[in-house]
Amino acid sequence: MKWLFGLLLIIFVLLQYRLWVGQGSLAEAMRLRDEIARQLTENTGLQARNKLLESEVLELQQGVDSVEERARSELGMIKKGETYFQMIKKQEPGNTSENSR
Repeated sequence: MKWLFGLLLIIFVLLQYRLWVGQGSLAEAMRLRDEIARQLTENTGLQARNKLLESEVLELQQGVDSVEERARSELGMIKKGETYFQMIKKQEPGNTSENSR
């Protein structure tokens, strides 16, 4: 009878070890659950970014106006026959950054 009790105790300890530490343990299940939540959050952000990029691509494919606007704002380009004016603020002699300290 003692050997049966000992055998059952050993089986119980092995099962407890596997539950808490081994492959498929509770700790691993919690880690995987957290990883899934993190991945879902990342996927949501990437899906939103993809939708934005897709709409931007469609806009660029369909219209010349958006291409022209982008060339003007990002590249500083102008149309043929246009005149480019750059306004520079005149700095007053008494208004320098060294004097304002």
